[in-house]
Amino acid sequence: MGEKAQSHPGAAGRAVTADHPESIRNVVLVGHSGAGKTTLVEALALTTGAVNRAGRVEDGGTVSDYDDIEHRQQRSVQLSLVPVEWDGIKINVLDTPGYADFVGELRAGLRAADAALFVVSASDGVDGSTRAVWEECQAVGLPRAIVVTHLESARADFEEMTRLCAEAFGADDPDAVLPLYLPLRAPEGPDGHAPVTGLTGLLSRKLFDYSTGERTESEPGEDQLPGIEEARNRLIEGIIAESEDETLMDRYLGGEQVDVKTLVQDLERAVARGTFFPVLAAAPAADGARQGLGTLELLELITGGFPTPFEHPLPEVTTLDGRPRALQPCDTEGPLVAEVVRTSSDPYVGRVSLVRVFSGTLRPDDTVHVSGHGMTDRGHEDHDVDERIGAVSMAFGKQQRPVPHAVAGDLVCVAKLSRAETGDTLSGKDDPLLMEPWQMPDPLLPLAIQAHSKPDEDKLSQGLARLVAEDPTMRLEQNQDTHQVVLWCLGEAHADVALERLRSRYGVQVDVVPHKVSLRETFAGKAAGRGRHVKQSGGHGQYAICEIEVEPLPGGSGIEFVDKVVGGAVPRQFIPSVEKGVRAQAAKGVAAGYPLVDVRITLLDGKAHSVDSSDAAFQTAGALALREAAAETRIHLLEPVAEVGVLIPDDYVGPVMSDLSSRRGRVLGTEQVGTGRTLVRAEVPEFEIGRYAIDLRSLSHGTARFSRAYARHEPMPPQVADRIREQAGDTP
Repeated sequence: MGEKAQSHPGAAGRAVTADHPESIRNVVLVGHSGAGKTTLVEALALTTGAVNRAGRVEDGGTVSDYDDIEHRQQRSVQLSLVPVEWDGIKINVLDTPGYADFVGELRAGLRAADAALFVVSASDGVDGSTRAVWEECQAVGLPRAIVVTHLESARADFEEMTRLCAEAFGADDPDAVLPLYLPLRAPEGPDGHAPVTGLTGLLSRKLFDYSTGERTESEPGEDQLPGIEEARNRLIEGIIAESEDETLMDRYLGGEQVDVKTLVQDLERAVARGTFFPVLAAAPAADGARQGLGTLELLELITGGFPTPFEHPLPEVTTLDGRPRALQPCDTEGPLVAEVVRTSSDPYVGRVSLVRVFSGTLRPDDTVHVSGHGMTDRGHEDHDVDERIGAVSMAFGKQQRPVPHAVAGDLVCVAKLSRAETGDTLSGKDDPLLMEPWQMPDPLLPLAIQAHSKPDEDKLSQGLARLVAEDPTMRLEQNQDTHQVVLWCLGEAHADVALERLRSRYGVQVDVVPHKVSLRETFAGKAAGRGRHVKQSGGHGQYAICEIEVEPLPGGSGIEFVDKVVGGAVPRQFIPSVEKGVRAQAAKGVAAGYPLVDVRITLLDGKAHSVDSSDAAFQTAGALALREAAAETRIHLLEPVAEVGVLIPDDYVGPVMSDLSSRRGRVLGTEQVGTGRTLVRAEVPEFEIGRYAIDLRSLSHGTARFSRAYARHEPMPPQVADRIREQAGDTP
């Protein structure tokens, strides 16, 4: 592009505001860890004047001080917002974590943005997880552009990286992924490395030199034109192919010179539609320089080519009882509809909610309706409550700069919403509405924890509630079978951050304990047992005798109690006591301390005493009878089996199927999903997939994902069961 005059940057420390959706651009940065996203954010902040020097903001905070996240992980674990202003446009730059464990933050960023900027390293290439995110954006039609970073690296090859991007991202149309600029290199130094000092604009045929720290323009020499013209012609053809003027291609091929202004307009429209994906280049500013290489060009693309919030389709909106509600996109005068895309805790102001306003205008001290539905499976109860919001502010690092309001399309921070959680909808108290939530990844790595001490135990419940309110990708489970508190996380790094937040934010120290799997017991065959509870110790004694028969039932049958007593051998009033006793013993287990299931217990006979028999005596006798029956036959341990679906690139099908087999898994089949991906379905014992989220990521280099769902309990192999019994000591 490069046709616009340079804009004057805004003043550092000033809150960036917008009064109309047309003057807002919401851009999310996507890329693997180490690709240079945060460095690029800092370069944009420096170029626009939002900060005075690289990595710094007014009042001493740093651009990468994203709330109070743990020390060196600040840049990698949480979505951050840095608003900047350029050419009269407020640009909300959303920086997302590059680690796969924090894909929930990435999904939140995609929800809040109107366009995505994919950041790839010229020296590292495009990884599988970045390709997967591209496909997600493609599925919803989110406009995208690509920025190649690390051009200062000796291994950097912009042309090769552009080709790889076209292969990775342009499967349907490689000519829709083309560079707008080519790097301008200085002569090779003694080490053979030719540093990038500027860019060549293909449409403008201008050289943009950044070697002095400020962009200067010049004309290319005759020796440079042949390479420029070849790339320029391909770019023009790619732009014209996306033009709404169907006659333009024929005119161009017929020799007509197309005006650059027309090309720029067609380019911007194609980018905003999400049908053309320009490739740009960027490098950090030299010490003391205000402009990093490529930042001006990037700002021009964002302000001119990326869509306004008007062009972002609204997520589905309904009333609280589920009736659809039609709203105009970005209507500043319409009903208030906003969404909490991130929740964090500030030690001074409490809970802070990052909010995207989709309709209406949000003002300080408004009373809003907070709705959160559909997350009960992750420990989030449905809630509907009216709350008065506190200050509305613009976030910049750790700083909060107050703003008078937030119009539809904008992103702001809201304080003092004590009940609002990530994913909740904010709407007018007199017109409560609910937005369809974005897709959350399933946490599949269990982390069993317990309080370190009695004071920690008193604070644990509240700390966990606040933790999961901030992070909907985490699921809290109070397992009734194992009596464990389990945090389900996305990976090891996600779990580490959860533990650190509990300790540093909420003052709760916890210990990680081995995660237990909910086992069951059942009878391998039919057996009989006699329970005799007879005691005489002065006064009323205890007398109860019962005889039972136990036989196995099909899986899922539970406990069935049958009364076949004849002749009143066990008085009718004590038969429920026998049943209560055997059921209580079944819940405790009869071999290794796991609940007994899938058996029929038949009461056949017994004896009672007219004075000494009692409810308690027959309960005890029933339990003794069941234990004696268990001693007469083999007890099977039943383990839970999960249905597992693994979606992987075709290259990894063989290794994944072999790995599942090594986990005692049964592969049920495979099916092709789209191009180059296969879904492997299998049944695998849950004992074998406790760490599968970590192992699969390693096996597939981060390109696979899987789902799991409980299928049933089934007998465990004898050698495995014997090992479990040894560990349990055969005691309940």
